[in-house]
Formats: sequence, C-alpha cells, structure tokens
Amino acid sequence: MNTRVVAVPHKGTLGSFDDSKDPLGRLEHWHIHKDARDAVTTLEPAAEYLRTKDTPVAFPTETVYGLGADATRSASVKGIYSAKGRPSDNPLIVHVCDLDMLRTLLGSRGEDAIPARYQSLMKRFWPGPLTILLPNPDPSPLAPEVTAGLATFGVRMPSSPLALTLIKLAGVPLAAPSANASTKPSPTMAQHVKDDLDGRIEMILDGGSCRVGVESTVVDGLCDPPAVLRPGGVAIDELRSCPGWEDVVKAYKDQSEEGKAAPRAPGMKYKHYSPRARVVLYESSYENGRAGIVKADAEAVVATANGDTHTMNGTARKKVGVIRTKRWKPAAGLRCSRLHPDARQICHSQQNGQHDEMPYDVYAGELQNEQGETIGQVFDISLGQEHRGIAQGLFSALRELDRRGADVIFVDGIDDELDIAAAVMNRLRKAASETRA
Repeated sequence: MNTRVVAVPHKGTLGSFDDSKDPLGRLEHWHIHKDARDAVTTLEPAAEYLRTKDTPVAFPTETVYGLGADATRSASVKGIYSAKGRPSDNPLIVHVCDLDMLRTLLGSRGEDAIPARYQSLMKRFWPGPLTILLPNPDPSPLAPEVTAGLATFGVRMPSSPLALTLIKLAGVPLAAPSANASTKPSPTMAQHVKDDLDGRIEMILDGGSCRVGVESTVVDGLCDPPAVLRPGGVAIDELRSCPGWEDVVKAYKDQSEEGKAAPRAPGMKYKHYSPRARVVLYESSYENGRAGIVKADAEAVVATANGDTHTMNGTARKKVGVIRTKRWKPAAGLRCSRLHPDARQICHSQQNGQHDEMPYDVYAGELQNEQGETIGQVFDISLGQEHRGIAQGLFSALRELDRRGADVIFVDGIDDELDIAAAVMNRLRKAASETRA
C-alpha cells in the first residue's frame, strides 16, 4: 500500500459555528466558509474515502494526529485496529463536528441523553481537548468495535478547523485514536504518522504541528463523584472550576493496568507512548537528580559504551538523549564537549515543507569518559519551563531522539499537581523503562 502525505492549505478561516449568545447554541452547526475552497478541494477526496473505504485516514487535530474512520461502519473501524496493531478491547473516541451530528448518535432521546452535569463543561471546553462519556443507546448507530463492548462511548468536538471541516464533509462521525503504531509515542506531525504507518494506510493529511501536543482529557460524569479517566489538554483544576465538577476525582493510574477489566477509556490499560530507546525518568521530587543525571547513571552509560552496537570509524559509540525541562542545564551533567545546534535538525524540520517545524532545538555533542576520550554522542533537547510548551514538544522530542538512534533517554520530570503537567507526567510514567524518585 502506497502512503501519500497530502498538504492541506489552511490560509484564512475554514469555517465557523453559529452566531448565538447561548454558549451551547453556538455549537449547533459547523459552517464551511466559501473562501475555504482550496482546503475543501483537498479535503473532499479524503472525506469521500472515509465514507466509502475501510482503510483509515490520518488527520491533524489540536491535540495529536488522529487515525480516522467512519464510526458507524464495522469494517471501517476494524481498519483502525488493524493499522495500529491496537488491542480490540481498547475503546475509541468518536469525533463530531457539531451538536447536530452528536444528536444522531444519541437515539430517540436526543439531547436528553446528555446528563445536565456535562452542560458546564461543554459550554466552556467545546470545541476542544475534552472527551465526555455518554450512554450508548440500544440500538446504537455506532459500530460495536468503537465501544469495545462497553455500555458507554466517548465523544469530543475538536477545535481544529481542519478536523471539523473534514468531519463535516464526510458527513459521518469519525472514530479516531492517535495515528501511531500501538504503544509508540503519539504523533504531533505528519512525518511521525508516516514513520509509524507507512504502507499501512493510504492517506495522511498534513496540517502542520499540533497545538496542544497531548491527547484529550477523558471524563466520566455518569458516576458520582465525577471522574477523570485520562488526563489531557484540559486540566483537573479547570474542571473543578465548573459547576457540578468541584469534587471531580482522579480515576486513572500512571502505569499501565494490564490484566484488569476492559478499560473505560483509552490509555488506561496498556503500555503507551514508548520510544524504542530505554527511557529513564527523573521525578521532580528526586532531590539527587536536581542538578542532572546522577553519578551512577552517568557511569553506567560510560561502562556500556564499548558494548554498544552503534559504530563510527570502527569504534563503538553510545548515543544518549537528554530531554530537559525546568532543572537541568545542557547535557544534564554528562561529560560532553562541543555541544552545538545540529544542522540535521534543521534539514529534518524542512523535509516536508513549511508544515513540519519542531517546537524545540536539538543540540549535539561528544560524549566523553573520565579520560577525555570520545565514546559517543549526546543529543540535548530543552522543552522550556512552561508546562504547555513541554506538553506540545514531549512526544515529538521522544520521537526525534529515537530517530537519531538514542540508546537511552534521560528525562527531567515536572510537578504534576493540577494543570496540563498531569498529562505530561502520566505519559512519561507510562513510557518510562525506569524511574528515579
């Protein structure tokens, strides 16, 4: 199967919601603007493909790239599981373009099937990175594979105009998990999707880098107290500021829950977000790691250098990745010389044109032992100190260091009490091979 990357023009505004003073009423209909002809011309073949074919289409949302399929057709939804290698008991999130489309999923009860508790969240966070759990009607228009046997389904309205326009043109709700191979870091650029799914799908819509960088927050308002099933782009402190959600509780774990019953939401049960490299996570509470990588870890890197499979001029080389946030200085205490901006980063960011721009710089240097001998390479990435920026760059940084062949990646964690940092640390703890705490 030949995989095509299709750049979507996105000049101007693609569409808008109704002009209404009612915060929910404004979400009734998504209208595509007449001056969005170039984008619509590009998106219409993808929309037709989604209606008629059984192979999913990758497309960008504000969170991560999704792997979309018609949520009402079993053959189409099965294509998602096949392309990703995803376990069949891991439910999918349904994406709709407006409330009009959501009503088609709720059966004869229509909007009455939406508990009143969700109203405050929908008014504030839709469209956006929030998924709500709703009762699945019987009979249901959704393919049974979407819910993985559960009596509920997760649904969200993305804020990406490109995603909303694609769904509107397709005329069907889209089941759309992240467009990566199962267990791998989620994709935030079209190239990430191609790296994982080349030859497994036919079409990737390239709309540039994702703004949020982590998946949607999943909440269950059908239980009391309401619960966060997966942390994401909407923080728990933001939820608690909404009427009816003051006592919302955390109902997820930061490690996979394999062996448990069918998960209520994606990301709960299975190992996720992991690069090929070994990831060593330094929790922000780990005082010994405040200044950087501890001596024992640094010595272990040097000790294994000669047994590494990477070679350069016939000599074994170790490749070490460092992802910095708030505490660490460049190279994080490793013996490193000639640390400099890596030109290959610039080339990679431009290989798909203007859409693919990294939210960080990559620095490369020479890894040295105590004798000053060069024994490998260090690749250093700083994601900055702002939690939103860290979230946006996290998955991309893990993938970038994997692409460069890192054997081990050291990551400086952040505090994760309330805001989007909870989603960052949830993903890192699931990706980590080892944790220092």
